[in-house]
Amino acid sequence: MPLTSKEILRTLLSEIAAHDKPENRHNYQRFHKEKLKQPEGLNATTLRKISKQYFKNLKALSTDNILAISDDLLASGKRYMRFFAFDWALKVKKEYRPKHFKLFEAWLKKYVDNWGACDHLCTGAIGNLVHQFPEAAVKMRPWTKSRNRWQRRAAAVSLIVAVRKGELLDEVFRTADILLKDADDMVQKGYGWMLKEATHEFPAEVFDYVMKNKREMPRTALRYAIEKLPPAKRKEAMKKDW
Repeated sequence: MPLTSKEILRTLLSEIAAHDKPENRHNYQRFHKEKLKQPEGLNATTLRKISKQYFKNLKALSTDNILAISDDLLASGKRYMRFFAFDWALKVKKEYRPKHFKLFEAWLKKYVDNWGACDHLCTGAIGNLVHQFPEAAVKMRPWTKSRNRWQRRAAAVSLIVAVRKGELLDEVFRTADILLKDADDMVQKGYGWMLKEATHEFPAEVFDYVMKNKREMPRTALRYAIEKLPPAKRKEAMKKDW
């Protein structure tokens, strides 16, 4: 008989307690401007090891069942469950269906409150779903207008998987246009990162975009966007011409 969500939660909490030793802890607060509820935590390597080990017990389940369990873990509010939920959702990416976008969007709006969680979900489950079903990208456009900084960042970061594979460049530029003057540095870094990843497949197009918009683009976003361009191009993009 398959384990229930409550049984899985108890097992994970027990495993976490066994690994919660000083040498396995890391102070993540120094990476975040916002005050974390629990800045001291297990390092990512330890969490990935636990996640991989216990996901083996779920492989016989359907994708919908695994995502339902992940949803229950998130709803528990227990520490580290967000990591496992987002990680397990990514592990079933080959079985995604368009309907799963609604669930992942709900997770973004309800459970993401820092850049680490945002990027874990958006370069993982959401990004891979959008890569598989490009029509889902349209559903992310409202995020660019959200008052929530993490939703605005998500609108950009969720396109990274697709643009790395040479897809959805038009959507990348559309998103960058909307976020271009965003005053939040986390959003600036997010869409700058998106543009940087686009340079792997579309260096000329991104360079042209930057040159066209650099007078209005915050320097933070600009620096991220041009990071992987050739030195001469970076120098030209950073040169003030006004």
